[in-house]
Amino acid sequence: MNKKAIIIIILLLIVAVFAYGIYYINDYYHADDSAKSYINGSENVDVVKIDNGLFLDGPGNDSAVIFYPGAKVEYTSYLPLLMDVSNDGVDCFLVEMPFNIAFFGQNSADEIIDSYNYSDYFIAGHSLGGVVASQYVNQTNKTDGLILLESYSTSNIDKPVLSIYASNDKLLNMKEYEDSKHLIDTNLTEIVIDGGNHAQVGNYGFQKGDGKATISAEKQQDMIKNEILTFINSLVV
Repeated sequence: MNKKAIIIIILLLIVAVFAYGIYYINDYYHADDSAKSYINGSENVDVVKIDNGLFLDGPGNDSAVIFYPGAKVEYTSYLPLLMDVSNDGVDCFLVEMPFNIAFFGQNSADEIIDSYNYSDYFIAGHSLGGVVASQYVNQTNKTDGLILLESYSTSNIDKPVLSIYASNDKLLNMKEYEDSKHLIDTNLTEIVIDGGNHAQVGNYGFQKGDGKATISAEKQQDMIKNEILTFINSLVV
């Protein structure tokens, strides 16, 4: 093979890799209209654009949740859930991850914690977002608890942990989930939502490979909200 042919093949490979990268980045689950309707806030909660996402400023002043989205899910998909949490007294920061992948923004919480003055910070994550949030908790001492939604920890955690997963979730690897429990100290609160599935934590439609939910997204999110608030209120003095 001559030098010219080799150069052409290399260029074609570069173009193919670049094209696949563009496709991969743009292939993600989009927030549905019900989620988008919250982008301007509500009567009790202001939604403010910040450098790395959205700040949901409700009636609460002391505690805040920093939320890491699931992989390849538009971050605004989680607005309905977090609006409910904020409305009931715990402000929320919804992080927009680079390329919609939390691995690329593991330390996003730093900028938020360094810029605001809440007494207590809790970090939460859905699916891959929860895995990455667990790594953040392991490597820093800046948060007071970890909230895992359809997720598990891959790092040792010595903070209180709330783990919520749904009975019809077919995307959460339950073997990995059970095996990960030894990484969490004795401070584990585990909640199973009967009839829920993986995707209904957010509002982005059905996720490929997931189980079929037998309860509505609104009901599942209301149950999640109540458990989050109960968990936080039990820890905040």
